[in-house]
Amino acid sequence: MSTLTLTRRRGLAAAGWLGPVVRRLGAGVAVLWAAATGAYLALLLAPGDTVDVLIGSDGGLDTPERRAQIIAEWGLDRSPLQQYGDYLLRLLQGDLGRSYVLQRDVADVLASQIWPTIQLALTAATFGIVLALVLALSTAGRRSWLGGLAGLSELVTVSVPPFLIGILLLAVFSFTLGWFPVSGDKGLISLVLPGLALGLQVAGVLGQVLRDGLERALEEPFAVTARSRGITEWRLVARHALRHALLPAVTLTGWFTGFLLGGAIIVEAVFGRPGLGQITVGAVNSKDMPLVMAVVLISALAYVTVSTIVDLAYLAIDPRLRRSR
Repeated sequence: MSTLTLTRRRGLAAAGWLGPVVRRLGAGVAVLWAAATGAYLALLLAPGDTVDVLIGSDGGLDTPERRAQIIAEWGLDRSPLQQYGDYLLRLLQGDLGRSYVLQRDVADVLASQIWPTIQLALTAATFGIVLALVLALSTAGRRSWLGGLAGLSELVTVSVPPFLIGILLLAVFSFTLGWFPVSGDKGLISLVLPGLALGLQVAGVLGQVLRDGLERALEEPFAVTARSRGITEWRLVARHALRHALLPAVTLTGWFTGFLLGGAIIVEAVFGRPGLGQITVGAVNSKDMPLVMAVVLISALAYVTVSTIVDLAYLAIDPRLRRSR
């Protein structure tokens, strides 16, 4: 192959990536802008004076000096368009505002609590993906009692809410057997039960989708050709059919990212863990609007980031998408 041909192919490959990447990043920026605008409109449309909304429910903080500080920080003495522009500019600079209930910068509050939630989400995602892969690979294409049992277990985990699974896990493995701590953040061992409580539902949904995708792939012409060449069934499933089954499963990554973020709030409360769930509940109860708005933006950022990675993973898994775009 000549150097010119090789260079041309590399250029075409790069062009196949460039367009989708630019479009996806543009869509992500639009989603973040919409989330920021929605949070700002929620502040403006909240009942009562904007200053009262920002102060929160703690009446002891409502002083003339505090009101003057809020008006200056949020530019409430300027036109609505200027206020909105200042708000977006502060966000671009990483300024999420100040919690007047906690008397701390919102960024500091989130920074102190976000890591436990990330740990919980990653643990749950790991449990869910590993369990789904094991169940799908071991039962796809096999009409046996094992496949029926796997399907039944997936149906149960999908139907039961995470907080109820968490209570059952606590009752068995903490209260009865004493294998795991009941509450708090006491190292990796304290992540097992809350991670399972969240991850089992992810495993149920992903397992069903993966198995369906594998069984469809095993009926494709390439599978028939591979069998005629003497390839073992396990190798056919693991090395060939799995690649074709991944696309519909990857589609669900955006769903379970939102599910993990929402479920973490309840699971952290059940297991008494620190994290964004605890501070979100506290912010809602105390009407701490700046903190609530920041949690909305962080959630949108996490969703956009994962969705962008998923879309790029599509292109890596299936080169036909790059050529078609």
